[in-house]
Amino acid sequence: MKEAVQLTEGWSLDHDGAPLPARVPGCVHTDLLTAGLIPDPYLGLNESEVAWVGRRAWTYTRNLEPARTAAERHERTDLVFDGLDTAAVITLDGHELGRTRNMHRRYRFDVTDRHGPLRVEFTSAYEEAEAVRARTGERPNVYPEPFQYIRKMACSFGWDWGPTLVTAGMWRPVRLERWSTARLAEVRPLVTVRDGVGRVELRIDIERTEQGAGRHLEVSAQVGGVRAQGTVTGDSAVLILDVPAPDLWWPRGYGEQPLYDLEVTLVSRGTESAPERHLDSWSRRIGFRDVVLDRSADEHGTGFTFVVNGVPVFARGVNWIPDDVLPSRITPDRYRTRLRQAAEAGVDLVRIWGGGIYEDDAFYDVCDELGLMVWQDFLFACAAYPEEQPLRGEVEAEARDNVVRLMPHPSLVLWNGNNENLWGFRDWDWEPALAGDSWGGGYYLDLLPRIVAELDPTRSYTAGSPWSGSWDHHPNDPAHGTHHSWEVWNRRDYAEYRDSVPRFVSEFGWQAPPAMATLRRALPGEDLAPDSPGMLHHQKAEDGNGKLNRGVARHFRLPEDDFDRWHYLTQVVQARAIAAGIEHWRSHWPVCAGTVVWQLNDCWPVSSWAAVDGDGRLKPLYHELRRVYADRLLTLQPGADGPVLALVNQSAEPWHASVTLRRMRADGTVVAQQPLDLTVPARQVHRRTVPGESAPDARSVKEFLVADVDGLRALYFPAADKDFAYPEPRYDVAVGAPIGAGAGADGGSVEVVVTAHTLVRDLLLQADRLGPDAVCDSGLHTLLPGEQIRLRVNNAAQTGANAVRAALFCVEPA
Repeated sequence: MKEAVQLTEGWSLDHDGAPLPARVPGCVHTDLLTAGLIPDPYLGLNESEVAWVGRRAWTYTRNLEPARTAAERHERTDLVFDGLDTAAVITLDGHELGRTRNMHRRYRFDVTDRHGPLRVEFTSAYEEAEAVRARTGERPNVYPEPFQYIRKMACSFGWDWGPTLVTAGMWRPVRLERWSTARLAEVRPLVTVRDGVGRVELRIDIERTEQGAGRHLEVSAQVGGVRAQGTVTGDSAVLILDVPAPDLWWPRGYGEQPLYDLEVTLVSRGTESAPERHLDSWSRRIGFRDVVLDRSADEHGTGFTFVVNGVPVFARGVNWIPDDVLPSRITPDRYRTRLRQAAEAGVDLVRIWGGGIYEDDAFYDVCDELGLMVWQDFLFACAAYPEEQPLRGEVEAEARDNVVRLMPHPSLVLWNGNNENLWGFRDWDWEPALAGDSWGGGYYLDLLPRIVAELDPTRSYTAGSPWSGSWDHHPNDPAHGTHHSWEVWNRRDYAEYRDSVPRFVSEFGWQAPPAMATLRRALPGEDLAPDSPGMLHHQKAEDGNGKLNRGVARHFRLPEDDFDRWHYLTQVVQARAIAAGIEHWRSHWPVCAGTVVWQLNDCWPVSSWAAVDGDGRLKPLYHELRRVYADRLLTLQPGADGPVLALVNQSAEPWHASVTLRRMRADGTVVAQQPLDLTVPARQVHRRTVPGESAPDARSVKEFLVADVDGLRALYFPAADKDFAYPEPRYDVAVGAPIGAGAGADGGSVEVVVTAHTLVRDLLLQADRLGPDAVCDSGLHTLLPGEQIRLRVNNAAQTGANAVRAALFCVEPA
């Protein structure tokens, strides 16, 4: 039987001739941090202080001992690296085993009967990238770093939300695998559902030792109570298992996520001289589901709709970046925490962005369990990529490795060729600059779709995001395929999200700073201001603060010398901006079939588009996602003939809705009230213009509209906040006795009751101001006079009403 020995201990890192203890998996930065030789690059301006780390060569060493017992003596011993970052030379006892130049693939070396000093020598990623650039020639790039010349996590070199921390090291596990006769080299399960039968077609490749070349081998597999077995012909076998009436896997909100254990076993048939032996096994959890990407042409253009088990789905998505720019620190528990946050916000699709990594299997395992569909980019982003060697061979090997590794996961629903490179070629002056040189088009339009069709034909492939489907249309044409909406954030007011109805919005977003406690930890001792040194260093977007300020100024008086107020208003605008887009696009289902917010998470403490900041704290945007991504959504939007009421019902049941419309004055007086009894069928949308008597005058600065149904509320203000006649907000705050476990300590919870005496717009309790671990269960709330709201705050049991009041913010008169 094959055995694996993990090589996690005994490594050292050479630092100027002195050995340092090294952690594997890990990287140079984490080892230097542990040794106290570099400051935390996430704090203050320290990122610049550690830039030298990425420009040096680094060597890891340990000793490989010879086999000491009969049980350790196999015909073959392999040294397996699941991830090497990135350009390395591996030697054992002075003999070279091989060279690597790709962070995104696995490597295996035969070390049978070999032992002694093992060395992994990493060249600087900059040196490797420059050497490749010298061979292939210059290519356009949106950033001044050479990330497209090396198969490494692109955002290691910095991005408009990330630091430049160019890592090196063994970032995924290293082990010895000892085996005899043969092993399972590759198992590809093609899982389909047809006519109520789940089929698993297993394509199995075998590797043999010299002694096992002529042995009779058999493979068997079982899943869902069904078993199949067959003989290995040469070095491969095919098994088919048909499971009658399997329970179907569904995205969250559409059904359950049953998972089935699929097990494959390799045995050597016995003879008189050699008894039957169990040689190797492979197991994964799979799910039975049918996913089709409907790209049919219609009167609106070209669609892009996920159809799961025959049901068209409006995708409620988020974009995912690496959760730490030092990815070896991301644990399975951290994946589960972040993905559970996504699911609890109503998300049902996570797009893994092409400038990051193919995530660990633990990521996809959690998505399988939670019903989060995964859109997986191949790793190309925002640059023209050479198609010559040595990159072309690496790209093919990397794609084959990861397609095979990830295809068992039922959550994986789409392979995507790249991020923004087709758009860049057409729109960003790349085409004339390239003058006919390769730029990646051969990858996205030829190589990658051929690999997917060969290895994983059960899944759809799209050449890029955005992509209209062909060169017959502009790559970012909103009427065809996927669309990235960035013009609004860069140059316009968020209200202009409502100017179009793209078929599928795969990127759009709005920035805000991280939580206050995150800023205080990341910028210790700094007198915080929008333009203070640390704030500017932790704002990586071009003119990021200018765009933040203009976004605020379009709606509010921009605060001067009041950082707390500025911080609050930028959070409000971020939440409102994303809500405006999603409410509008969801209300135009099925023409628009999905939104994927940029972005769910951060990789360090930074002002960014994220809903969850770099310390894991929830921004108000996160709570707004919970509202606008709920199965049932109530919204009021501007329309040509007055405000439009829309009810979105993404649930499986009809929505019998008794809506109350109230036209109100700023002082709380009800001018007009009207009930509407509506029924919205399952998975459908109801839109109607608000009746004239209920609609406030389009020029009014004193009237607004409120719609309420089933605990949901929508608001419509004709005027910008800076022009509206808000009263001076007045409200009472009461804090109840500590409740729950640990009520007498800081870990307990309290209930905060806020009672409004006036209109209170966008009330926000910034719980982290009460303590770095304090968390409030909700975000922005608008209260009418006399209304009351109860907020639960965890990890703040000793909090009093005065402290809570100081942590409460709301919209104030201009």
